[in-house]
Amino acid sequence: MLKAGLTGGLASGKTFVAAELEKLGCHTISADRLGHEVLMRDGEAYDEVVREFGSAIVGSNGEIGRKALGGIVFADPERLKVLNALVHPHVFRRQEKLLEQIRERDPGAVVVSEAAIMIESGSYKRYDCLIVTVCPHELQIDRYREREGASEADARARLARQMPLEEKRKYADYVIDTSGTKAETVRQVAELYRRLKQEAA
Repeated sequence: MLKAGLTGGLASGKTFVAAELEKLGCHTISADRLGHEVLMRDGEAYDEVVREFGSAIVGSNGEIGRKALGGIVFADPERLKVLNALVHPHVFRRQEKLLEQIRERDPGAVVVSEAAIMIESGSYKRYDCLIVTVCPHELQIDRYREREGASEADARARLARQMPLEEKRKYADYVIDTSGTKAETVRQVAELYRRLKQEAA
């Protein structure tokens, strides 16, 4: 089984690339989705996060309000570190469990784990190879604004808190440039899939 990490920056196309790899036959694991799950009322991180950040982050339905929590942590890097320290261990445990299940079912599988801060957290070292999605800075801003209906100031502030894509590129075994058409990105992904399958074999 080949374990590939997939990362990038804000609106750099990593989720699109993950979906295309899944269509071609890869197993995909989204750290973001697992992060949502561990924060749900029956999730492993729920009690710790509510205890740390207070009941104000809990909505009327009893679930943690991601906007309320995001408003606290994105304005304060130290609080974000605290949140990550509470959430990431549970996410990693869920990932390991999923990887084990895939290994049992499909020993020759290519598994792609997608996460935003894989390089920053050091978790990229747990994979056999690393894929990084890249595109120009201004395109990231345009895409994020279009997707989230956000202001330019908000997009730039979020981007300023991230490791630049050119820095992430240095860690990559494979780079997918998503700045062209979707068809061009799909073509690069098909070539990447071929190479990953060769590595897995």
